[in-house]
Parts: sequence; structure tokens; C-alpha cells
Amino acid sequence: MREDIHVLNKKEIKEKLKNIVGWKYKDNKISKELKFKDFLEALGFIDDLKDFFEKNDHHPDIHIFYNKVLFELTRWDVGGKVTDMDFITAKEIEKRYLRR
Repeated sequence: MREDIHVLNKKEIKEKLKNIVGWKYKDNKISKELKFKDFLEALGFIDDLKDFFEKNDHHPDIHIFYNKVLFELTRWDVGGKVTDMDFITAKEIEKRYLRR
């Protein structure tokens, strides 16, 4: 496990969720479904994030439903728990979605 990763308790998760609209906590994951114009726009959005995911060594589960993309964030290397890295990643996804 990386030493710079902090596993969050439920109270910390609930507090951090107040700062990112529409994200939910369930089954030790934070998640949000985003909607796009079409399939290609959805794929392009994911493609634009790949370098961020790789650089930060944080790879979300991504489910594509034509023009909708569901991101699920958890850290498997700490036993499938929500960490501060999940919120860093969620904020980056949100920031890029809002400016597209």
C-alpha cells in the first residue's frame, strides 16, 4: 500500500461528499453517472482522463451505457475502501465534465 493514501471513515466520506455534487457512497465506493451527447463523446471524455488516471495510479471502474458513463471509485490495494485519492479523482472527473 502507498503510504500517502488515507483510508476514510464513513463520517469523513459523508463530509467530503458535500463538496462534489451528485456523487454517492454505497458498497465502499463513491460513484456518479455522467451523461453525454452520444457514445463517441462519452468515449472521448474517458480518453481525455486516461493520462490523469495513470499518472495518479488510480483507475476507476468505468461502465459505459451508450451516452452515459458510470464512474465507481475505490482503492483495491487497501481492501476496497474509499480513500482521499478517490475524492481527488472524483474532483478531477467533475472539473473536466463541467468544462467540456
